[in-house]
Amino acid sequence: MPETKEAEINLLKQEMRLVPAAEADRTKLLEKVTETVHKYEKDVEVSLAEQGQSCGISHGHCDGDCCGHTHAQEEATGKKLIIRFGVGLAFFVAACLWQKQGQTALFLISYAIFGYDVILQALKNIFKGQVFDENFLMSLSTVGAMVIGEMSEAVFVMLFYQVGEAFQDYAVRRSRRSITALMDIRPDFAHVLTADGSLRKVSPEQVAIGDVIVVKAGEKIPLDGTVVEGSALLDTAALTGESLPREVEAGSTVLSGCINRDGLLHVEVTKPFGESTVMKILELVENAAGRKSKTEKFITRFARVYTPAVVGLAVLLAVVPPILGQGAFSQWIGRALIFLVVSCPCALVLSVPLSYFAGIGAASKNGILIKGGNVLDTLCHTKRIVFDKTGTLTKGQFTVTKIEGENPAALLEMAAAGESLSNHPVARAIAKHFETETGRQPEGVTDYAEQGGMGITCQWKGARLALGNRRLMEKEGVACPEAAGSGSVVYVAKDGIYQGYVVVDDTIKDGAADALAALTPYGVTETVMLTGDGKAAAEKVGKTLSIHRIYAELLPADKLHILENLPEMEADAKTAFVGDGINDAPVLAGADVGIAMGAMGSDAAMEAADVVLMDDDLRKISVGLRIAKNTRKIVMQNIVFALGIKILVLLLSALGMATMWMAVFADVGVAVLAIFNAMRKK
Repeated sequence: MPETKEAEINLLKQEMRLVPAAEADRTKLLEKVTETVHKYEKDVEVSLAEQGQSCGISHGHCDGDCCGHTHAQEEATGKKLIIRFGVGLAFFVAACLWQKQGQTALFLISYAIFGYDVILQALKNIFKGQVFDENFLMSLSTVGAMVIGEMSEAVFVMLFYQVGEAFQDYAVRRSRRSITALMDIRPDFAHVLTADGSLRKVSPEQVAIGDVIVVKAGEKIPLDGTVVEGSALLDTAALTGESLPREVEAGSTVLSGCINRDGLLHVEVTKPFGESTVMKILELVENAAGRKSKTEKFITRFARVYTPAVVGLAVLLAVVPPILGQGAFSQWIGRALIFLVVSCPCALVLSVPLSYFAGIGAASKNGILIKGGNVLDTLCHTKRIVFDKTGTLTKGQFTVTKIEGENPAALLEMAAAGESLSNHPVARAIAKHFETETGRQPEGVTDYAEQGGMGITCQWKGARLALGNRRLMEKEGVACPEAAGSGSVVYVAKDGIYQGYVVVDDTIKDGAADALAALTPYGVTETVMLTGDGKAAAEKVGKTLSIHRIYAELLPADKLHILENLPEMEADAKTAFVGDGINDAPVLAGADVGIAMGAMGSDAAMEAADVVLMDDDLRKISVGLRIAKNTRKIVMQNIVFALGIKILVLLLSALGMATMWMAVFADVGVAVLAIFNAMRKK
């Protein structure tokens, strides 16, 4: 439709979304889309999303397995199918054994039992203007086989086709269930503590911010909040893929989707259900299915051309050779009928999206949220990974290691006072050290101002304090010596006079060196580190982790500039950026692939990144690369396998060496095998 900009199908949600063109009238577009959709499927719901979003075409929401049918319905359908196949097979065997008058009638009855729904659907679609579909092609090929006298082959081909379709439907349902089961983290209820101390069981949507909910042992935490009473071990595997439980107590932040393994928790709700972590994760995974890779888009375009082209070849094969005197029409029509069966691109159209679908699901199981098949493809070509230092390669847990000044106690108090209003890890470390040493909290700070990428300035006890790096000292006109050694150095000046410095150091994450070494087998040839810390601290970390390029003393704005101006690599090589989500949103968005680490609960990081790691484990990066590459490998296997078998059968058919059974295997059989291959462990 010219009124639409793009259309995408989401397998997980079982819906198609249309993005209107800029000049399109949304109301008229809705009417046109509704008319078109209901022409083919009357039960499908078509709705108009909010302004700025797309139109939605959906088969409806299901609370069970999200496959369109309940398990009871599937079981009933399966029994009916077995009875149908049994009766049809009985007539078919009787026809094969009965070599007398009436054999044709038995074949026709058997054919009608196996193929009545295929023929009816083909006729309906023809009246709707949809000719070149699988039902029409199978009907035409089998009826044509009967016309030229191949009764047994026509019936058996229809039987084989129906059996293959049943297996194909089963494989698709199984694949959807296996993936949606991974994301079965949506809480069903919440116990709200009422004013009289009783518990009221409500839907999570009914709980308001500030309400206190009670989470019993074995229950899912329904909403994000803060523990106000109790302690417990939480199973976070559904969110992070981490099997080790996390201990929480009063004051701890807890996230929806985690399971309370023991204890009783009273949690004060801090976010409404619609903005909770579990809903954001589910939304990310659901929407990921709609973000198509280039391969998926190519297969969609290819399928539009493939079927008409093969049908055209079938017509030429049926007509041209007999006209040229190369045989009887019946001989070449039989070969052309085989072409028709092979012309359906089901194996590609189903297996390629399912492969990406399964890859996204496998990543989710490991606590890695990948926002679409396009991101999986980009990960496959990632050759360079750029890391932020603090909180990504290091723990981000700073401690004061040195205080250098004429009066260390007074210097520490000034530094703690100046840093008391900052949330930066270095600032928190200094304030905590002062509180530990003195038992007091710094106070009396006014006119507090952060100087981006340099430090802070403020008023304290009638004096102007400046705390930060050497660039801030230069800006303030303060002469200071350069501190020796590694770590983050905070220089302190009072009323423009240098007072001394405080060194705060961080520690490298456990297993970081092994995690970076594990990237090499997956094609990563270069690692880069960006940090605002001094050169000495940066080089210490870089040397320990064998990082190829190190850029230190950077302002936040410098990181994106460095990323965009890194040396060129080969044409298809991609660059990924890994950050902890704090002040990294521009760089995450600017990289070919933005990877946010430890982003559980960080809304900005989950929004800006292409890949979200739900914990701080650097090893998850290589896991994500492995899943991406295995997914890509399976996609290419399915494409080569499906096209290879189809081309082979087409050639054999043209040479008169293929049977109708081979053609059905090349269509339905290959589709079933490709679907099961798509669901292999990534």
